[in-house]
Amino acid sequence: MADLGLREIIHLILKIRDSLATMSYNSAQPSILIIYTGGTIGMIENPETGALLNFDFEQFRCHVPELKQFHLQIHSYAFEPPIDSSDMEPKHWVEIAKIIADNYDVYDGFVVLHGTDTMAFTASALSFMLENLGKPVVITGAQLPIGKLRTDGKENLLTSIEIAAARNSAGEPMVPEVCIFFESQLMRGNRTTKINAEGFNAFRSFNYPPLAVAGVHIRYNNLLIRRPDSSLPFRSHFSLGTGIFILTIFPGIQKEYVDVVIQMKNLRALIIKTYGSGNAPQKPWLLDKLRELDRRGVILVNITQCSQGTVEMHRYATGLQLLQAGAVNGYDGTLESTVSKLMFLLGQNYSKEEILTLLNTSIAGEITLSSEA
Repeated sequence: MADLGLREIIHLILKIRDSLATMSYNSAQPSILIIYTGGTIGMIENPETGALLNFDFEQFRCHVPELKQFHLQIHSYAFEPPIDSSDMEPKHWVEIAKIIADNYDVYDGFVVLHGTDTMAFTASALSFMLENLGKPVVITGAQLPIGKLRTDGKENLLTSIEIAAARNSAGEPMVPEVCIFFESQLMRGNRTTKINAEGFNAFRSFNYPPLAVAGVHIRYNNLLIRRPDSSLPFRSHFSLGTGIFILTIFPGIQKEYVDVVIQMKNLRALIIKTYGSGNAPQKPWLLDKLRELDRRGVILVNITQCSQGTVEMHRYATGLQLLQAGAVNGYDGTLESTVSKLMFLLGQNYSKEEILTLLNTSIAGEITLSSEA
C-alpha cells in the first residue's frame, strides 16, 4: 500500500466500495427457484407442423423478456423428461417435495410450473408433505402455450414469481403456503379444483376465499393466509400410502358394483362421494357392505358431490345412516385434497384411530370444521 500513489489508493477504495455495494444489493435480492414439471405452459408450437413441443426453460427468457425487469435471482430446475399432467403420479409429488426441501434454505420462494389436469392434486399433496411451511410455493400453468400470442401463461408466470418474492413490512413472505395462481386469483392449493377445460378461469376455490387477487395491484387477504408456527421447524415428508378407492353414489347403483369394491385387495380407504350434505340411498345391502369394510379396518370418508357446501351427516336420516355405518365426515374438503390427505396419512404409519382423528382435523387448512364430528 505504501508504494501506491494517492490516486491509486482512492481508485482502490472506490473499487472496493462499489464491489461491496454490489454484493449487498445481490444479497438483498430475493431468490426464486422455478421448478418446471411439464404441461402446456412449457410448450411452443412448431410453425411447420403445428405440434406442441417441450422446450428448455432457458428459452422462456426469449418468450418472456419481462423476466429481466425483476430484481430477483431466478434459477430453474426442469424435469427430464417433462411430465404430462395426466401422467402425474405420487412419486412425482415426492420428487417435487424433495427439490423444495433440498433447496429450502437456499431460496426465498418457489414457483412450480405444472399441467392443469392434476394441478390441484399436486398442490393438495404438497400442502401436507411440506409441514410448517414458511416460504411461498406457488403452482401455476397455462391453458395456452407460452409461445402463443394470446397465452395466459405469461401473466400467470410473472405474477406467480412476484407473489413468491413478495414480503411484508417485517420482511416476512406474504404467502407462506402452497398455492395455485390462475387467472388473477391466488387460491389455497388444497382448496382448489379444476372447473374448466377450455377457459382461462380454469380453477376455483368454492369453499375458501382467494388469498390474493391480482389486478392493477396484488391485494392480499392477510387474515386468510396461514402462517407457520415459529416455535416449530419446517419438516418434509416423502412417504405416501396407497390402497384408496372412490365410490360415487348415483341413482340405480347396483350391489354388484359395490361388491367389486368390497373384494378389492389391499383396500385401505374408501372415499364415498354422496349427494348434497352427505346423503346416500337407504339400501340395507349398501349399509351392510360399508359396515363390513369398517370391520375390516377400511377407512370410510364421506364427501359431497357438490362443488360448494359441506357434509352434515346428522342433518338427514340418509346421511346419519352412513355415520352409523362407520363413515367419517369429510366436511367441505375437495376430492383432490381428500385423496392426497389420505395418501399422506396412510404413509405415516398411523393407526386407524389416529387417522380418523386427523381426518377430523384441519392440518393444512384443507377443511372448515363444523360442530359435527
